[in-house]
Amino acid sequence: MSNVYRKTEDALRALTENQFHVTQQDATEPAFRNEYWDNHDAGIYVDVVSGQPLFSSIDKFDSGTGWPSFTRPIDAEAITTRTDRTLWSVRTEARSSGADSHLGHVFTDGPSSGGGLRYCMNSAALRFVPVDQLDDEGYGEYRRLFDEA
Repeated sequence: MSNVYRKTEDALRALTENQFHVTQQDATEPAFRNEYWDNHDAGIYVDVVSGQPLFSSIDKFDSGTGWPSFTRPIDAEAITTRTDRTLWSVRTEARSSGADSHLGHVFTDGPSSGGGLRYCMNSAALRFVPVDQLDDEGYGEYRRLFDEA
């Protein structure tokens, strides 16, 4: 698997309507009605557009918001942020650094034991790779996260 993570026309054509709406048009999916908000399996979450590794289940927590929430990304450079002034407020938007996919938002109300941040993500922007499939899918280097945990 390549470590070059970018947006391609083929990748965009493969997205569902909801995935395209979220990742390319900065939409938000409904709380509690999305694929990963209540997923407790071990593995990593990658950008649905590029396959870029973004988050680990080790850093996932139940924020009570109805969206998958993480205390930090696998690699800080995998996420870029920018100020979002939509919806009559100022928030910090999170995007994948490789494909520039809209992922969700970052808030400062996360667990203090995890650094205090809450990366509140849209499931439609993510694809889950279970720990027992990391090697087969080209993400074997991330197995160390689970061996250390």
